[in-house]
Formats: sequence, C-alpha cells, structure tokens
Amino acid sequence: MAAGLERGSTRVAGFKDPEMDHQLMRQLGAVRYGGAAVGQCLALARQIQDADAQSWARAFAATAAHQMSDADRRERKGHAVSARDQYLMACNGFRAAEYYLPVDDPLHREYGLHSRAAFLHAMRCSGLACRELWFSQEGLRLPAYHLRTPGSAGDRVLMIVSGYDGTLEESWLAYGRAAQERGYDLLLFTGPGQMDTWRFNSASHFQADYEKIAHQVLDYVLSQPGVNPQRVALMGISFGGYFAMRVAAFEPRVQALILNSPIIDLHAYMVSFIGLDPADLPAADDFGVADLSDIPDSVMNAQVRLMSHNLMLRFGRPGFAQTYQRIRDFCLTDADMARIVCPSLALVGDGEGAEPLRQWQAFQDRTGGACAAWRFTAAEGADAHCQVGNLAYSAAVSMDWLDETLAQKAVG
Repeated sequence: MAAGLERGSTRVAGFKDPEMDHQLMRQLGAVRYGGAAVGQCLALARQIQDADAQSWARAFAATAAHQMSDADRRERKGHAVSARDQYLMACNGFRAAEYYLPVDDPLHREYGLHSRAAFLHAMRCSGLACRELWFSQEGLRLPAYHLRTPGSAGDRVLMIVSGYDGTLEESWLAYGRAAQERGYDLLLFTGPGQMDTWRFNSASHFQADYEKIAHQVLDYVLSQPGVNPQRVALMGISFGGYFAMRVAAFEPRVQALILNSPIIDLHAYMVSFIGLDPADLPAADDFGVADLSDIPDSVMNAQVRLMSHNLMLRFGRPGFAQTYQRIRDFCLTDADMARIVCPSLALVGDGEGAEPLRQWQAFQDRTGGACAAWRFTAAEGADAHCQVGNLAYSAAVSMDWLDETLAQKAVG
C-alpha cells in the first residue's frame, strides 16, 4: 500500500476527558438503532473542545437543526423512510445538546422540545402508533408515550423508565426499538425531576417514592384492551434502576423486572465516583449554584460546575452538601427488596466500578423473587454504563430473558 494513502479525512479520536468521551460513546452506540451516524459523530468530536460543555452543545444543536431541516424537505417530497431516519438522528442530536446545558437555561428546554418534535415526526413517518400521554403529580405535567407495535396482540407490554439524564425518546432508541422488533407494546414514562419533565415544568425535583407515578401508569396500561395483566414488565435504565426497583417493591402488578443496573443506594453509588462524601462538608465549606462561578478551574472545571449546577437544581436543595444529604433518601432497605417477588434480571458492566458491581450482587442476594443476572465485558464492547457501546447485545440478553419469562406466565 502506498505510503501516505488517504481514504478519508475523518479520524477515530475521542476525548481525553472520561465523561465527555463516555457521552461520545453513548452517541456512537445509538447508531445501532438509528440515533446517530458514526462519521458525523467523529466529525463533531473534532469541532468540540475537550471537556467544554458549551462547544459540545453548540456543535450537536447545529447538526441536529440541519438534520431536522433535511428531514422536513424529504418528508414534503414523500420520502418517508429517509425522513424518518433523519428525524431520529435530529432527535438524538438535540438530546445530546440538551444534556450539556444548565437545566434552567432556556436553550435546554428549546432543544428538549426540538428532540421531542423530531421523535414524533419520525414516528409518523414510520407509521408507528405513538400516543402522547400526560400523567400528573402535585401539579406537575409528566409526559409519556404509548407505542403499539404493528401486528402485536397488545397482550405483552414493556414499561420503561430512564434515569438522571435519559429521555423518553432516547429510551425508545436505545431499548424500546429493540423491544418493538420483538413484538412488545411500550409505555415510556417519566417522573418528577427527570429531563422530560423539566421541558414542561420550570422546576421539578426527584422524589424517592417513585411508585406514586407508577400507580397511575399501571392503571392506564391495565385498562387498555387486550393487555394480559400477567405479561406486564418494567425496565429501569441507569438511575431508573432505583426507580424501577422502588416501583416493583410497592406495586405487585409488575410481573417481570429488568434493572440496568440495580441501584439500591444512590448515595453510595454516586459517592463512589468522586471518592469523597459531599454530605459531610462543613456548613462553612458548602456552596450553592450562585457560588459556582467563583470556583476556579483548577478546583472544578466548567463541565463539573455544570453537572454540580444541575444536580442541585434537580434535587431541589440550595447547597451541594445538602443535595448529597437529600440523595441519602434514595435507598431501599432489605425489607423493601424482599417485597420484590416477581422474576427479575440484573444487568451490569465490568467497567462500571466497584460500587455498582457491589449493588448488582446485593440485589441478587436480597430480592424476594427469582433473579437472573448478567455481567457484560469489555471483550463484548458492552462493559460501559448501560452497555452504550453494544446496545444490540444488551437487547439480546434482556429481551430474550423477558421472552422466556413472560412465556411462562398464564396466557389469560
């Protein structure tokens, strides 16, 4: 081969910053189900400054806006498949931009609503039956989607709840589309404090008693024609692993549970990543959102300041130490876990860290029902949080388990 031969200008290079590199992998992983294009992700990475949240948000929003316009043109010309594909990439691009913005920035809401609009356009172009739903809790409007799979009897329903920064639309791209390929109907829902909820409420805060919203969701699901109450499953993604576990502990109508991954103690989980417990900060050393701009980059870079800003707002506490004190409430007791008697599947990646692995094992030891488990490896390209690098293999493991589990349930 000739020296210096060039076959293209795109290079496979990510970021030195581990969090931003994980977000890039998250975007690349979405390629499997139509949420991104490899070349475009890598081209964007070359435009973004390492650990610079603003440059990330600008780059992804500009590309998503171009994809949205392109999809509009193709849809007007009757090219429904091409339009759908472009809308899905625009949807996930706006989500990526939304991720790296303060939740109280008007652009956060704008990009989130653009992501939602692109998703609904894609569903229309796909011919998929997607119903927008609204649940409510303490005055909050909580969005949800009910998706019917063509040709399904409607008897098997998978409910999916995401976590800290996932969205309804990303849940469909990363997990729901795989479930629909296997004939499941979907109910994607969200609760207080979650990303989708912030789009429609100027402020909302995470609540530990997540079963309150799930009661309404299950009432709706079980009221639908054709649904078999023995074939209603729940899947929790990331922080949604805590939410889903909490729901299953207090809602016996859940017949099968997938946790990706199990989060029994959110405080211990989060503290493990930073190596210290901010809840123990002396009051004199605590800081709030207004203080973040005074913290030098040598102590806290811009990306970490943004994440700290959003964390305090979304948990509804004025200080960083107070936020971590509040996070202690997001914990299940041994008695709570013993209440979970439906079959469950616990997933985790080798690369997630010692504490996530400990909680994954603890759930298996303490749940009151039969529990299967799977630990993904680097060799599978799936060792990262929520298997973002190999979503298809994650779906093979989780959906095959669910098929086999629900097949054992009574038909009617």
